Amino acid sequence: MSLARQLWQANVDWTGRILAHPFVQGLGDGSLPVAAFKSYVAQDAYFLEAFARAYAFCLAHGTSRDDLFGFAELIGGVLDELKLHRSYTESLKISLDGVTPLAATQAYVDFLLGTARRGELGETIAGMTPCMRLYAFLGQTLAKKDVAPAYADWVKTYADPGFEALAVRLEGLLDLHAVDSPAVRANYRRAMELEYGFFDANR
Repeated sequence: MSLARQLWQANVDWTGRILAHPFVQGLGDGSLPVAAFKSYVAQDAYFLEAFARAYAFCLAHGTSRDDLFGFAELIGGVLDELKLHRSYTESLKISLDGVTPLAATQAYVDFLLGTARRGELGETIAGMTPCMRLYAFLGQTLAKKDVAPAYADWVKTYADPGFEALAVRLEGLLDLHAVDSPAVRANYRRAMELEYGFFDANR
């Protein structure tokens, strides 16, 4: 079993809690208050900019041409996500300029960039992979049921095969560069905890 799959299975307790969270369920059934979604979009845009920078650190510390292509592709995926967020700005009147991060957002950003700056590529990827795999999982799982129109675009984005391909791409880089170590396992689990905190802070 690949390391990426081992780490995912070792954290099914968090995936279950996140999937069951009222915020996530509200995305699927449309019950999430619009104000909560607007807060989430602004906070997530702030987070994604940091996520792209963490990928840039990974690219800088890469060791092969495949790393160059892989991380450049993943940065492109983040830019596509940011375009989705910008599409909400007109319809929901959300400002993405001068966002003040919530404590949960800042904690996640500090964790990612602090890890990335240390330059241990495998440990950095271990801290980034849960976001990609989790969102693919949430999108695909919510899409199996009738999705309410309110947040259907969000579900469609993360249920899309193209997003799954990006998650697989990052997991492949995790398997290539990370070793099964306490630091790798701790970073993966910490990211899952921070994902829960991020959703919880925006409900």
